[in-house]
Amino acid sequence: MDIAAAPHVLPGSCDFTVFGGTGDLALRKLLPALYHRDLEGQLPEDYRVLGVSRSDLDDEGWRAEVRAALATYVDPSDLYEGAVERFLGRLHHLMLDAEDPGDWDRFHALLKDRPQPEEAVRVFYLAVSPTLFGAICQRLDEIGVVDERARVVIEKPIGHDLASAREVNESVGRVFDESQIFRIDHYLGKESVQNLLVTRFANTFLEPLWSSHWVDHVQITVAETVGVGGRGGYYDHAGALRDMVQNHLLQLLCLVAMEPPTYVGRETVRDEKLKVLQALKPMTPADVDHDTVRGRYVAGLVDGAEVPSYADDLRPTVGHGHGSSTETFVALRTEVQNWRWAGVPFYLRTGKRMDRRASEIVVVFKHPPHPMFPNAEGVTTPNRLHIQVQPDEGMRLHLTAKEPGPGGIRLRPVSLDLSYATAFEQRLPDAYERLLMDVIKGNPTLFMRRDEVEAAWTWAEPILQRWSASPERPEPYPAGTDGPTAATTLLERDGRSWQEPDR
Repeated sequence: MDIAAAPHVLPGSCDFTVFGGTGDLALRKLLPALYHRDLEGQLPEDYRVLGVSRSDLDDEGWRAEVRAALATYVDPSDLYEGAVERFLGRLHHLMLDAEDPGDWDRFHALLKDRPQPEEAVRVFYLAVSPTLFGAICQRLDEIGVVDERARVVIEKPIGHDLASAREVNESVGRVFDESQIFRIDHYLGKESVQNLLVTRFANTFLEPLWSSHWVDHVQITVAETVGVGGRGGYYDHAGALRDMVQNHLLQLLCLVAMEPPTYVGRETVRDEKLKVLQALKPMTPADVDHDTVRGRYVAGLVDGAEVPSYADDLRPTVGHGHGSSTETFVALRTEVQNWRWAGVPFYLRTGKRMDRRASEIVVVFKHPPHPMFPNAEGVTTPNRLHIQVQPDEGMRLHLTAKEPGPGGIRLRPVSLDLSYATAFEQRLPDAYERLLMDVIKGNPTLFMRRDEVEAAWTWAEPILQRWSASPERPEPYPAGTDGPTAATTLLERDGRSWQEPDR
């Protein structure tokens, strides 16, 4: 069977190469994810993990680093000495200078050093700076290791605007066919996000209500308690809109708003997501001024501990910060201009140094059309479906119920809760575990296609351009709060309020 033409099929052999094999992403996420899949027996029988970096390490040196990473990032209950040793035995490291042809010759020899190398699926995970994507792909092509069974994985940021995103896509696309390029967004690998598709399309009761007839508005929140940390150099050139909204939040919006595909397959879901991005209301300068909020954290308290301002966080990596106009918080209002969602506002919000860590989608339904209980105590509240992406993945449907007891009707809000951790009584795999398996199997459903990325930038770029031309600076908000006051006003003027996650 041709693996390249048959997605979802586990190949018999695979070489999984991580460029940036000693970096934070590899040690904290990628290698623990591969270990868990090896532990479950889900990786190909004949596979290797090849770490490529500038570190002067042999195989044993890299294995020691990975062993320490597993001890740090894998739950002790999942660490079995035999399994760890088996996994480490699959690991090989190569020190590589991208400018040295001799190093690339040694890499080529390493890939060929296996039985029937032409039958192995080759995955190249570029956990490096996006500025290196094109050069690495070109080198891989020059040494002849890119064939129809090869796949390349690239992380965000894919460009910093539409033009640079197209440049990245062009440089990678000159070597790899679009079907071989996996643009990863780890949010799409989370169980709750995937379950959103199942909830919508495998249950008949909800889909008839999923439109402007019954939905009042939708809120998507990604709140973080951490600051920029060691990413100050990158973040000060990116900001919250580029770092979170243009990719993560828009992808979540697409899954909420998309039309039912014919089936969930390699292109059908991505086709429907693209239609949502193309239907987003274009942001004019007046819309940006009226419907977007920028903020930046100043010193405050997070979980009872004093934390510094954004400007102070920048000093160790950038050396300054008070002159920066970079936003660490964004709230905005947009609409999906199609038949299903006409007139329904979508409110997006993300920020650093917030009062809690929470990623959540809230679908708020309309008020009942007629007050049926005029003499009741209490009030009816709009039904809400909370989809919690992190930290505790699950769903909560908020209803109005009668409080038990005689003497009239007393209305009280209640909720039906689904916690994945308690409902299924098993470890929830990390998002990377699912996504890396999809790469190995050649299933692109949960990855971003080129036209999706460019459609998202097409929508986001007018916001960035207007902000850049505006003399206004981001509104300060104390660390440990829910953001600037203008974000609250954004909803209040529509007669709405942010639906804060239950504490």
